[in-house]
Amino acid sequence: MSDIPAKESEFVEWSENLIDVSKKHKTEWGLTEEHLSPLEALHGEVKTLHEKCKTATYTKLDMQMKNEKKALLKKKEAEFVRFHLQNNEKMTDSGRRELRITIYDRTPTPHPKPDSVPDIEIETPHPRTLRVKFRHENAVRWGKPEFVHGFECMWVIADAAPERIGDLIHSAFATRSPLELTFEENERGEKVYFAVRWESGTVKKGPTSDIFSAVIP
Repeated sequence: MSDIPAKESEFVEWSENLIDVSKKHKTEWGLTEEHLSPLEALHGEVKTLHEKCKTATYTKLDMQMKNEKKALLKKKEAEFVRFHLQNNEKMTDSGRRELRITIYDRTPTPHPKPDSVPDIEIETPHPRTLRVKFRHENAVRWGKPEFVHGFECMWVIADAAPERIGDLIHSAFATRSPLELTFEENERGEKVYFAVRWESGTVKKGPTSDIFSAVIP
């Protein structure tokens, strides 16, 4: 978890603050001794071993025990922060600052319906492979536009161009350009008809392109 300091001395101090602040606001945040007592006991062991391992009298076993208990404490405190603090409806950003944990941007990410048609380019990098590169219309770089989750490519192998989008009975999806379609050996030389469109994170479909074609190499 990114909140937990990597440096041991900083982690021990952060852990102590986490427990002290949580105890101070225990009633306010709906926490219980069942949540806090095991963390406090384990933290005490880690702190004691941390201090001992800074002296000339520590042993290899002390170091091993410290590292094992520290790893366990980090795991349990990460779970505690995630389940009982960050997802606690009683928690405030002021509380998060006091705990020294992340304050997330809780503004919902917009997912508008896409309003453009992808620009595409077809490449034939290998036998039996069609590579579909896609980008926002008039964009310099390949990739999807802002707020778009991915790229849908509907296709069918046919002797003649389909009259309806619904005749494109296969569909492939990609969140990064390019999208690669692979075919069987006996399909080489066949013509594939395509139509493409963007899709938002809430599965809102953008306008569909005209139907175009490519030959399987």
